[in-house]
Amino acid sequence: MASAAMLSESVLGWGIFALVLVVILAFCWVYIRRYQSHQESEVLSTITAICALAIALITSALLPVDIFLVSYMKYPNGTYKEWAASNETRAQMEDTVLYGYYTLYSITLFCVFLWIPFVYFYYEEKDDDTADACLPVKNALKYTIGFIIVCTALLLIGAFVPLDPPSQNATQWEKVQFLFQELGSSHGLAAISFSISTLTLIGMLAVVTYTAYGMSVLPLNLIKGTRSIAYERLETTEDIDDIEQQIEKLKSKCEDGRPLSSRDRRKLLDLESKLKLLQRRERHLEVAEKNCCTRVGSALRPLKILLGIFFILVALLLVVSLFISNLDKALHSAGINSGFIIFGTNLTNPVNELLLVLQPVFPLDYVLITVITMYFVFTSMAGIRNMGIWFVWIRLYKIRPRRTRPQALLFLCMILLLIVLHTSYMIYSLAPQYVMYGSQKYLVQEKMPSADGLERNISRVTSRICDAAAPEDQCTVTRSYLFLHKFWFFSTIYYFGNWAFIGVFFIGLIVSCCKGRKSVIEGEVDPDDSDVSDDEYVH
Repeated sequence: MASAAMLSESVLGWGIFALVLVVILAFCWVYIRRYQSHQESEVLSTITAICALAIALITSALLPVDIFLVSYMKYPNGTYKEWAASNETRAQMEDTVLYGYYTLYSITLFCVFLWIPFVYFYYEEKDDDTADACLPVKNALKYTIGFIIVCTALLLIGAFVPLDPPSQNATQWEKVQFLFQELGSSHGLAAISFSISTLTLIGMLAVVTYTAYGMSVLPLNLIKGTRSIAYERLETTEDIDDIEQQIEKLKSKCEDGRPLSSRDRRKLLDLESKLKLLQRRERHLEVAEKNCCTRVGSALRPLKILLGIFFILVALLLVVSLFISNLDKALHSAGINSGFIIFGTNLTNPVNELLLVLQPVFPLDYVLITVITMYFVFTSMAGIRNMGIWFVWIRLYKIRPRRTRPQALLFLCMILLLIVLHTSYMIYSLAPQYVMYGSQKYLVQEKMPSADGLERNISRVTSRICDAAAPEDQCTVTRSYLFLHKFWFFSTIYYFGNWAFIGVFFIGLIVSCCKGRKSVIEGEVDPDDSDVSDDEYVH
């Protein structure tokens, strides 16, 4: 009977996950097709980009499912449901979630170290004039071997790296060691954990760069809107007339047969290039003015302003919560050698408190944690779209609707995979108690004071929200929490990464406020675009 009930609860949780999966796949197809350059599109890179983006979003959706399942083991009054009453049943459920994590993380390793690099180098090496069809495959495999060597090295290091923290923090870490034992001591799983934690470290850099900037630029762009198309067309027409006059003036110098000086020739070529760029810009503005989407966007301007205000308030709420959480760790953890790990919250955290308040109203707390997860993903997309893909100070690719190269889409999906890995730690930092225990409660006996003041052995059973003080057999820790803190030294780096995230967010906020409104055709016309791609876009 208990196993049947457990099966039904498990089917409910994974049924929700399957529904989310269908929505994610549909979104990925639309997103990739919207930004993909149809002129340079290639089947293999398209399928790879869609699948990689789907894996990133599915991995991000697993955290709310994890919290839902551990919370669903108990009734709201703090007692275990019949099917979850035994330790064996709960362990089986927990292992299912844990192996779900390892499965998705293993697929992530496969994508980052093998699949995406191979497809990227295959597309780079592919040439229509090459007679040998196997040559691009051989060259792509040759370059991919380097990524495989790095992955193998990480797996070997992870299999033998010590998990125990320094001895001087043994008291603080007694409970952490118990959690590590729960997670398991398999060297194979530890190897995967170390590899994923290393990728999460790289993802932290992407989060600090793209997500922090995206959280500031997305709402401010919605609030500021775009420049007037009519004004831009008038401005472009005036610039065209001015450059045409300058060209005519230069050409008039050689009407008598005298050749132009080298300086005038360079100036003429420069002016002709600017004229072509402005003429293409004028064509794009003309198309945008006639586009029905532009008219609908103008009609929805008040809604965009409200949405932008809402997004900036959400961003400020998350940043404040992150600051309080980091301050809590700085004040109440054992310090740098313990990974700044704390159990529960000692300072009032707005997001954590909000999730705990929403617990009684099912399923508002799960909806909120899902929205926060998706918010990080979509602001990351906005940050990458506005900044482009950079390596240090060199811009590699731009992300533009219907004009993004296949290599750029592969880079985009790889960056999102890395960002999603770090998102789980970000959400834990925002709501540590909730991510650790979900909406679980436990029973505790309290002594009741007597009305006449006499000491009597009267007690009552009450329920409390699970926290660090709860008995170990009364509250089940989410697998996500255990996975995030398997290696204490990574937690230390993540802690300082949160401070960097807060700093970059406010820098991005200041920069976005100082910038003017964007053009309605922002990023569509660039000097390095070919006329063929321009005609493809216009038509």
